[in-house]
Amino acid sequence: SSSVGGEQISSIGRGLCVLLGISLEDTQRELEHMVRKILNLRVFEDESGKHWSKSVMDKQYEVLCVSQFTLQCILKGNKPDYHMAMPTEQAECFYNNFLEQLRKAYKPELIK
Repeated sequence: SSSVGGEQISSIGRGLCVLLGISLEDTQRELEHMVRKILNLRVFEDESGKHWSKSVMDKQYEVLCVSQFTLQCILKGNKPDYHMAMPTEQAECFYNNFLEQLRKAYKPELIK
């Protein structure tokens, strides 16, 4: 689940929690690559218990996406530097496009 100020914003059952850090250098090409990788990443076991065999799409699981600019942090001495993170207005558009592409490539109701 994801909460802000003690209030739950969204939650899922089984699936993936994606923390998305968006860089100044990210383009539509990276967005499409991330969507493919997230939906096809084989991290779940199959019916016989074999690990690393099934993707979130194979299992019909959910995906919870959280925008996380702090992943773009560069440490300079003891102070975090976020200059490589995409600015808020631009990142919000990119993030919404990312969610839209995930929903188009999978089941919209399973993307949170």
